[in-house]
Amino acid sequence: MILITKEQLQQLADNGRRQAAVKGTDAELDLQPVVKIFNPTGAGTWLLTEIDPDDTDIAWGLCDLGFGCPEFGTVRISELRTVGGRFGLPLERDRHWQATAPISAYIEAADAAGHIVDHVKPSAKKGEDEAGRA
Repeated sequence: MILITKEQLQQLADNGRRQAAVKGTDAELDLQPVVKIFNPTGAGTWLLTEIDPDDTDIAWGLCDLGFGCPEFGTVRISELRTVGGRFGLPLERDRHWQATAPISAYIEAADAAGHIVDHVKPSAKKGEDEAGRA
């Protein structure tokens, strides 16, 4: 199985270029994850949002190694491709998973649960309810 499709790599790269333009400012983007990668035989889940435009082997995302403290950070795509789980099975892409919220909502839910939560509702912006009404 292809770990990350060409279309997903393109979206990750596009997100990385857009994010790089505003990195370190109040205009940083709250991107939706593009792909979910997981270990089919144990702990390990990654929700990737973007690729670093200066080093296309580095992806940003929410990483959970199963120790109860998921964190947003970087991971090398080449390392994800070489990880072998029990029985020699590689990591897999969840072909049926679709992001339902921006990464901030996944981070908030993961902090509360101690692990990545598959489906979350987008957080309401200040002054709005969950439907986006002021």
